[in-house]
Amino acid sequence: MSQATKRKHVVKEVLEDSVTLSEQQQIVQVLGSPGNNLHEVETDEGQKFLVSMPTKFRKNIWIKRGDFLIVDPIKEGEKVKAEIACILYKDHICYLKKVGLWPEKFAADPTVNHTSDKNSCDEATSLPDPENSEDEVSQIDSEDDSDLFVNTNRASYTYIASEEDSSEEEEHGPQHGPK
Repeated sequence: MSQATKRKHVVKEVLEDSVTLSEQQQIVQVLGSPGNNLHEVETDEGQKFLVSMPTKFRKNIWIKRGDFLIVDPIKEGEKVKAEIACILYKDHICYLKKVGLWPEKFAADPTVNHTSDKNSCDEATSLPDPENSEDEVSQIDSEDDSDLFVNTNRASYTYIASEEDSSEEEEHGPQHGPK
C-alpha cells in the first residue's frame, strides 16, 4: 500500500462519525507533548500521565494542546500508561454529550471554548430541513464559519468601505496634497 493510500484510510478512520467507548477506555484532554510521539494528558479525575501515539497516526494526524482523546490503558506501563485509540473532534464530542458519556469535568471546563457551548453542538449536528430551498440551505451553511481553519501566522485586516468616501472621490476626483 502506498503512503498516500495509507494516509487516506487513516484520515477516513479518524473522521468517522461513529465513536464507541468500551469499559477500559477513557476520555482524556491533552496537556502537552514532550516529544517522541508521547503526549501528556489529564483524566476527568485529575490524574496526569503519558500516552503514546500508535504508528498508524504518526506523520498523518496531529494533536495539539486542549484536544480530547479516547485512550486504551497499557497494563505494563509505568510512565506511559495508555495508547491513543481515537482522536475526538467537534462532532464526536457533541455525540458523546448527547449520549451522556462525556465527563462532567470537561463539560464544565471554561478553557474548552469550542465544546462548552451546547447550542453549537445542536447546530453542528442538526441537518437542514429538506423542505428548505437551496438558497436557504446555502445561507445556513455560510453563516457558521466556526469550523474553518484560521491561520494565526498572518495578520488579519478588516476592510470597511463607507459610501461617503467613495461618493466624494467620484464627484471631485482623487485629491492630492502638496509633495
